[in-house]
Amino acid sequence: MADQLDFLFENYTGHKVEDRAELNSSGSHRRYFRLKGGNLSLIGVIGTCPEEDKAFCELSRHFLEKGINVPKVFSVSKDWMAYIQEDLGKDQLYDVISQGRDSGNYSSYESRLLCRSMELLPKIQFKGAEDLDYSVCFPEPAFNDRMVMFDLNYFKYCFLKATGMEFSEVKLQDDFDVLKSDLMHDIGNTFMYRDFQARNVMIKDGEPYFIDFQGGRKGPIYYDIASFVWQARSRYPEDLKEEMIRTYLRALKGYTDVDESYFRKRLRIFVLFRTLQVLGAYGFRGYFEKKPHFLGSVPFAIDNLRRLLVQPFDEYPYLNEVLTKLTTMHQFYEIVEDKRLEVRICSFAYKKGIPADTTGNGGGYVFDCRSINNPGKYEHYRQFTGLDKEVIKFLEDDGEVLGFLDDVYNMVDAHVKRFIERKFTHLQVCFGCTGGQHRSVYCAERLAEHLSKKFDIKITVTHRELDIEKMM
Repeated sequence: MADQLDFLFENYTGHKVEDRAELNSSGSHRRYFRLKGGNLSLIGVIGTCPEEDKAFCELSRHFLEKGINVPKVFSVSKDWMAYIQEDLGKDQLYDVISQGRDSGNYSSYESRLLCRSMELLPKIQFKGAEDLDYSVCFPEPAFNDRMVMFDLNYFKYCFLKATGMEFSEVKLQDDFDVLKSDLMHDIGNTFMYRDFQARNVMIKDGEPYFIDFQGGRKGPIYYDIASFVWQARSRYPEDLKEEMIRTYLRALKGYTDVDESYFRKRLRIFVLFRTLQVLGAYGFRGYFEKKPHFLGSVPFAIDNLRRLLVQPFDEYPYLNEVLTKLTTMHQFYEIVEDKRLEVRICSFAYKKGIPADTTGNGGGYVFDCRSINNPGKYEHYRQFTGLDKEVIKFLEDDGEVLGFLDDVYNMVDAHVKRFIERKFTHLQVCFGCTGGQHRSVYCAERLAEHLSKKFDIKITVTHRELDIEKMM
C-alpha cells in the first residue's frame, strides 16, 4: 500500500517521494504518512474501508466548494483505499492547548483558538449541508434511532455493568426510550460532524482547519457542541465553556433564528447523551481492551456528569437515580493505589528520538534492535508489524532475535527482582529500531509476555510509532 501512495504522489506532483514518515493516528485504523519530494509535502492516507475513505474525499470536495477550511484531496486510488491530501502542518489544536489542559488555566491565545473553532462550527453545519448528498456519508446518512440506542447500550454494557452496580435494565430501558425520543425531536437539516474535538482541528496560519469528518452525517447541531465543549480530559473552566457557547451562538445567528432558552435546553440533553457515549467508549477501551489512558480519562467524564446532575433530569427519573449513584461511587473519587512495581515497555523508531521517562525516575534500559535481521527491508513485510504472524515467523525462523532476547531477559529479570525487593515503583525498558514497526515491536511484546508470566507486577506496553498502548 505504501507503494500506492508513492505512485499517487509521483503521478500528481511529478516528483519521487524522497522521505516518508508515518504519523500518529490517534487511535484510528487508518495510517497517515507525511510524504516529501521536490520541496513538496503532502499527507498520504491508507484506509481500511473504501466506503469510509470515499466519504471523507467526497465530503472534503463538497466542503471546499462551500469555502470551509478542510484539507484538499489531490488524488485517490481506484479502489478508494489510498489517497493523498493537503498537508496542513503539525499544529494540532489538542497539542497547541496542552498547557491549558495540563494546568486547567487556559491562556488568552489558547482560549482564542478554542472560541475561533466554535465560531467556524456553524459554517460546516449549515453551509456544509447545502446541496450535500448525504448518501456518501458512512456508515449512516443520518442521525437515527439505531445510532442512539447503539450508544446508550454501549454505555450500559461496556461501562455501567463493568462497575458492578446493580440496576434494573427494564426501568433503565424505559428512560432510554424517552431520552431517544427527545434526542430525535427537531434534529434539523444540518451536518453533524460526529467527532468534533480538539484532536480533529489543525491550526494553520493561526486559523482552525477541520479534519477527520468522515463519520459525519445529517443530524442535530447540539451533538457537536457537546462533543467539543465537554471533552472529558480538556478541563475547560466553566467560564471558558460559557465563552465558547456564546461565541457559537453569535455565529449561529448568521445562519438561523436563535431562541437561546430553547437552544440551551436542547444542548443539555445532548451533553448528557454524549457523556454516556464517552463513558461507554472509555469502558470498552479501558476495562475490556486494558488501555490505561482511557481508564485514566474516566474520572474526568464522571466529573462532567457530576456537574451536569446538579440540576436533575426529572424527565428521566430512573436514569437520573442510576447516574447519581454512579457519581458517588468511591472508585471514582479515590482510586486505590496499586503499589506493585510498574514496568513500562516501549517500542520506538530511533529517528524520532528515544522515549522520555515521564515518571521522573530516569534510568532503565534502551535496547538497540537494529543489529537483528530487518524484515522491513523486504517489500512483502512492510505492510505488517511485529504484531503480525508474518513478521513473527520471519524473526523466529531467522533466529537472531531469540539469542538477543535471552540476554535481555537475564538483565531485566535481575533488575525487576532487585526493584521489587527495594520497593521501587517504576522501571522503563525501551526497544528501538529503524522504523519502530517490526523488530522493536516484536521484542517489546515478547518481554511483556515473559515478565507477566514470571512476576506479579504491572506492565504497560506502548508501541509509540503504532500509537498503541495497553496493560498486561
